[in-house]
Amino acid sequence: MAAPIPDENKVNYQFLGRSGLKVANICLGCMTFGESSWGLPGQSDEDLSHQILNRYVEWGGNFLDTADVYGQGRSETIVGKWLETQPRDKFVIATKVRGNMGTQENVNNVGLSRRHITEGIDRSLQRLHTDFVDLYQAHQWDAGTPLEETLRTFDDLVRGGKVRYIGVSNFNGWQMERVVNTARTLGINPIISLQQQYSLASRESEFEAFQVCKSAGIGVLPWSPLKGGLLTGKVKRGVQPTEGRIGWAAQRGGRGNFTDKTFDIVEAAEAIAKSRGRTTAQVSLRWLLQRDVVSSVIIGATKLAQLDDNMAANGWSLTAEEMKQLDDVSAPEATYPYEGIQRQNGDRVNPALQDVYVRSIA
Repeated sequence: MAAPIPDENKVNYQFLGRSGLKVANICLGCMTFGESSWGLPGQSDEDLSHQILNRYVEWGGNFLDTADVYGQGRSETIVGKWLETQPRDKFVIATKVRGNMGTQENVNNVGLSRRHITEGIDRSLQRLHTDFVDLYQAHQWDAGTPLEETLRTFDDLVRGGKVRYIGVSNFNGWQMERVVNTARTLGINPIISLQQQYSLASRESEFEAFQVCKSAGIGVLPWSPLKGGLLTGKVKRGVQPTEGRIGWAAQRGGRGNFTDKTFDIVEAAEAIAKSRGRTTAQVSLRWLLQRDVVSSVIIGATKLAQLDDNMAANGWSLTAEEMKQLDDVSAPEATYPYEGIQRQNGDRVNPALQDVYVRSIA
């Protein structure tokens, strides 16, 4: 039986962006639930997935993130079966739409068109066994659909009660700016969140996308906060992993990023972890939890022990000095024009201005 969790170590609840919705500061990502359609190893069957969900609730968690394409609906189905046994109003359920959920012969079964979105939400609701989704997210930009069509469709879903709030995922800076301005021009519901890859080893979105978030009051939901397991410290400098999910990613040129800079980051986090009696993963997650643009950090877990270790990033804080150490070692290279913008505006930050594009997040 798992050990009881002291109240002081449980999650905190924060507003999601500028909305009135409160979510746990650690969100449980459900991509690991069910057989992966991409061949990822270490996926959880239904029984283990439900155990992980139950344990997450013991930590005080209320925020679950999935997507229709995770296991081609299997993740949503597993979450939905569990949700049937729970008080629905206790949880914030997030899912996504854009990916191809059918045969390649159906050319309209992908993207962010009105047709695909309206079909996608109905099928997600069926799999999730609920009559509304709290947060519905565009999984990626769709260059084939007018943005106005996408945003009006999302707005219709909010007005119709099938969706409570809308967000986006994997958008770059100019795309975020267009979304914000288009919603304002149309006078429709704005997005409240950006789900983005963000970690000590992946900070490029700070240059533009997150500046839009800070200016517009959009909450950031980091995914892959441990860079596919690299920021746990399990992989050492000069060693190419071959086992597990990180080995799978390395073999495909995915989240590897096995550079000297990455291992400088890992070793800095390890040193702090050792001095604080924490794990390297907890330090890496804690750094994200203390970033002012972040509303909730999305973690994934394939084992109960892994979940407990990650959730223990709560209940303590990194010092200002420790945050600076991690900021400095992980700082992304500011190439043109970002370097010049930062340098020329270093002493030109006016806190009375709403526009914060002229300064870096860090």
